[in-house]
This record gives sequence, structure tokens and C-alpha cells, in this order.
Amino acid sequence: MSAYVLQPVRRTVYTGQTIGHCVSNYPLSYKLSWLPRFLKPSLSGDATGFAPMAGTLMEPAPKQTVRLAFIGDISAVANSSAPDCDPAIKALLGAADLVVGNCESPVLDKPSAVLGTKLGTHHAMSERFLAEASAAVGIAHEKLVLSLANNHVLDQGVAGFDETVAALKRLGIGILGLASDGPVHQVNVGPLNVGFAAFTLWRNASEDLFAGRVSMDGDPAGWPRDHLDLVCAVPHWDWEFRHFPRAGTQALARRLAGQGVGLIAGHHAHVVQPVERIGDTIVAYGLGDFLSTALARQPWPGRIGGIFVVDVSADAGTRGAIASYWLHPFVRLRAGDHERLVPVEGLEGAMRAKVEGRLDAIFS
Repeated sequence: MSAYVLQPVRRTVYTGQTIGHCVSNYPLSYKLSWLPRFLKPSLSGDATGFAPMAGTLMEPAPKQTVRLAFIGDISAVANSSAPDCDPAIKALLGAADLVVGNCESPVLDKPSAVLGTKLGTHHAMSERFLAEASAAVGIAHEKLVLSLANNHVLDQGVAGFDETVAALKRLGIGILGLASDGPVHQVNVGPLNVGFAAFTLWRNASEDLFAGRVSMDGDPAGWPRDHLDLVCAVPHWDWEFRHFPRAGTQALARRLAGQGVGLIAGHHAHVVQPVERIGDTIVAYGLGDFLSTALARQPWPGRIGGIFVVDVSADAGTRGAIASYWLHPFVRLRAGDHERLVPVEGLEGAMRAKVEGRLDAIFS
């Protein structure tokens, strides 16, 4: 297990309404489709050309590797207390050298958007909840980095954004996606220097509010790469509740791969999306939610999440090359005022059959 050093190298969310002059950048067709797709996540789209759920890229395996684990969106919208976590999931996350996720909610104790927060249209979670939730799932704070490059990060205004940054720093959690730190952050994970580029393509407020605070730089041409063994993109992209990425999202993945990005782990769709190999680059388009970010009573396909585990070579001559990857699916079940994280093999009966059927449709 290796600690890391992080080095810098008012619309209501779901309806498209505005707060004052602040507007989102969602197209009208997207806004109109949000509720139907939330109620019934879509399997439509081009399912060809994707990779299996797991793959080995280097044989024989490297003698020394660093393990990265990517998790989906984190929020407290459907959780009043920390989740219950299956021991297998806890062990999986605890064994990683670094866990990377998306902090979908501002972290503060007194939300400013009181009504929206109660309704779930504005996200917020307390510092205590985040601390207890990370402990419950087996993630040590010194091995956790969270991206703030997402559409919800300014749900509680600029003051809420500043409070979020301060809270993560107090907890000792690394931060990705701050515009002030530049497009790429160097993270020392054991013997490797990994550059993380977190950015969002979506906003719930005006570009002026996001600019200078949240990274929106999805153009890899200007990203620094010196002294990095691996460049990893963490984009907040694509459309919500669609299991297959849109053509534009795939085109951006190809552009990132063509510019030397070796690993891509995406968020925002709130459902699991497929994995793709583009040359030596591995793309996990969407990992779903890690802790529910929609509504407490979410339809079952939106309760499937994925933990994307990647072993990266630290051997001389292959430093930074992806040795293997595996997407570990799990399901978030309701347990009173919080959620219970269960691996698919821990499910029973009709629920297990439905989840396995959905995964087969995505990863066939």
C-alpha cells in the first residue's frame, strides 16, 4: 500500500430551471429526456466494438505493479447515514494503492439552497457523512482523491464550493479538477508518477461561475506530460441514464487516446457503461453511482455501479503501461435511511437475474 503526494502540475438540477441569470449548458432535448430515461435507463445505441469486463494486456505479468481503483459518483442525496458495505467490496477498495472518485455533492454542514437540497435537486453532504462513508467502505483518506469537476459542485454557490475545498483538505483527501491547479495533477502512487486530468463538460450554472474554479479543459493538446509515467483522464461527460456512450463521447475518447492518455474513467451517466480498448488505452465510459446521486427510490438499473480496478506496471521498461483491468459490478440496495453495497454474486432471486441480464447486454 502506497501513500501518495498530490502535486499541482443556479439552475435546479434536473428540470433546467434557472437561478437568477445562471444557466446550464444542457440542450433542450436532453432536459426533456431526463425523467423518462431516469425511470427507464436506455440500452439503445451502438453496442459493437467494446471490450470485455476484464482484460489482461501484459503477459507475463509485471513483477511490480500499482493498483488504481476508480469509483463512481458520490453523494448523500439518498443517504442519511453511512452505507453498509459488503466485506468483499471493502477488501477490494482497501487493497488499492489509490482510489479515485467523483465528489458529486458540495461538502458543507449548512446548505444555502435549503428547499432544493430537501427536494434533492441541489446536492449537499456533510463533512461527517463523507468521513464516515469512506471509513465504512474501507478507503483510507490518504489513499483517496476526489474530483470536483462536475455539474453539481456549485449547487450551494461559490461559498459552498470554497467550503467543499476546505473540508476535503481538512480530511486529508486529495482534490482533482480545480482550475487553479491547471489541467493535470501529478499524483505519486508508490514508484509511479501519474497525471490525472479531471474535467467536466456539463454545468448546472453559468460558465462564468465555473471558470477559474472548476476545470473544463477537455483538450489534451495542451496538457503537460513531462515526468509522468501515465496520464489518466477523469471526465464528467456523456448523457445521463444511457448505458451506451454517444458518438461524440467516443470521439473524445479517441482524441484523448491519440494524445497519449493511457487510461480514462468517466462519470455523469449514473449507470454503468461499457469498457473500450483504443490501442493501448483503456476507457471505462461510466461507472454509475458509488453512493446514490439521484433519488432515494431509484429504479433498479440505476442502482448498478462499478469499481474499475487497474493494475499499472512499475517495472523498468514498461513503467506506466496498463497490465490488466477488471470492472467489479455491485448494486446499491435500500437499507432504511441509507444504502447497502452488495456485489452481484451476493444478490438473490429475481434481482440477481435482472442485474446479470443487464450486465450481459452491456458487456456481451
